[in-house]
Amino acid sequence: MSRSKCRGAIVAFCGTLIVIGVIVAGVCIGLPWWSCGECECAAHFDMEVKTASFSIATQWDGRPVNHSTPVRLSMSKSTDGTGINLEVVAPFYNDPAPSGPAGSPQSGLWDYEVVEAFFLGSDERYLEVELCPYGQHLVLRLNGVRNIIEEGLPLEFLASIQEDRSSWKGSAIVPLEYLPPGLRGFNAYAIHGTGEQREYQALYPAERGKHDQPDFHRLEYFKEIAWDGIVDVSSLPVATSVWK
Repeated sequence: MSRSKCRGAIVAFCGTLIVIGVIVAGVCIGLPWWSCGECECAAHFDMEVKTASFSIATQWDGRPVNHSTPVRLSMSKSTDGTGINLEVVAPFYNDPAPSGPAGSPQSGLWDYEVVEAFFLGSDERYLEVELCPYGQHLVLRLNGVRNIIEEGLPLEFLASIQEDRSSWKGSAIVPLEYLPPGLRGFNAYAIHGTGEQREYQALYPAERGKHDQPDFHRLEYFKEIAWDGIVDVSSLPVATSVWK
């Protein structure tokens, strides 16, 4: 091959590498973010570590929250593959603490400062997981809207309030055996404040102007999310499922 042809081949090869690099970079930049298109919420799916992250940016009826720091949740497969790591980072409002000890189920936890995650399966079967900054939790199984069939399931949960008391973090492992058959939908909520100052926030809110009061059991507003890499939906219910 002549020197000029050799030089031309090298230039062409380098150009191809540059084009491939640009395409790959563009795909990587474009992958992670997804918006439901109907509200201000955002879901971030990290394909490398298989984590889904959510920010609660609206109140229960779709109005924007009145502060700049939203409640954030993330979900990923647990290390041993037997559950979902559910992580919460949220502002701390210093509401009164529940009476029960940290690390234990607390009946009526929804009356306190709390973040809630709902996992919706088929035939209106769903799991409700409530987490409190003081360390209490509440896990409920429901079969039909607001029809509680089991309350106070055990949960591995740790919470800590930052030293400046501006925010709190919580980490729970939701066992696969708790997840309802036909898992598809998800929603999350946050509640804080007392009396007339009580505020109800929703990841996927109700239609604005359609309802007078908040109700977190309006299953028609739940959204289907990508569970791939977090839980194998086709394997539910697992052999030890509490739904059998």
